[in-house]
Amino acid sequence: MTADEELIDLFLDYLRYERGRSPQTVKRYSTALLKFYSFIKEEDQTQTWATADVDLIRLWLADQMEHGNIATTVNTDLSALKSFYRFALARGLLQRDPARAVRGPKKKRPLPQYMREGEMDRLIDSEEWDTEAYDDVLARTIIILLYTTGLRRSEALGLDDKSIDWTASQLRVTGKRNKQRLVPFGDELAETLRQYIAMRDRCVPRQTDALLCNSKGQRLKGAQLYSIVRSQLSRVTTMSKRSPHVLRHSFATALLNHGADLESVRQLLGHSSVAATEIYTHTTFEQLRREYENAHPRENT
Repeated sequence: MTADEELIDLFLDYLRYERGRSPQTVKRYSTALLKFYSFIKEEDQTQTWATADVDLIRLWLADQMEHGNIATTVNTDLSALKSFYRFALARGLLQRDPARAVRGPKKKRPLPQYMREGEMDRLIDSEEWDTEAYDDVLARTIIILLYTTGLRRSEALGLDDKSIDWTASQLRVTGKRNKQRLVPFGDELAETLRQYIAMRDRCVPRQTDALLCNSKGQRLKGAQLYSIVRSQLSRVTTMSKRSPHVLRHSFATALLNHGADLESVRQLLGHSSVAATEIYTHTTFEQLRREYENAHPRENT
């Protein structure tokens, strides 16, 4: 057994007996270290734990990504390597820790799922809505409210009648960490809200100041709103995710597709920084790419 192999064994024993790590964890760390050690030996037979440097570790990470490993897997391997070098440095077994300065690849955030404008038009303008049934009027109001304001589920549920400023056509919304913001609304939502409130006050034994009430007059609960949205979106899409947040994504995507600037969308969504809003620019780019591929003559020959 070489000195480098003995180092691995010492580290694994440390994990087992001093840190009390599970056999699965020990095996995962062992696999990661052996992968790195095999890599540096393939690069140069003279390489050891002591001679490996920052550039070599980065090259290893890049090689893993090029071979199809996802960022989560690569970062797990890097974490094992960092732990190994910290251990060896603390015990005086190695004199330097090249892994300390290495940062792993960023995890790729999944693009938000959203409804296409045509799908939303079909749903909202459908003639299947029963304008005399409270549940239907409530459901349509919720769909239009979320789609035209981008509110979070909790924000919509927290609205009271007094949250509506009819003169200025805006909603006073309480968002995360109790931050308040003003969200404008247009004529369609104004008319929808008026019709809904008139029916609610006529048909429901209201027990709360809440804007959105169930048929018993109680403030609508999160699970109830989720169920309503999922059921209604199922009418126009087979997409697996059909939550209220999909309507929030759809709101942001539609605004950017029609020329809204990122800062305005950030403020409307109540994001604390524009970084959280930037993911929607990737969504709109993906939509543009699909439109290009469908429409460009050179893509359809």
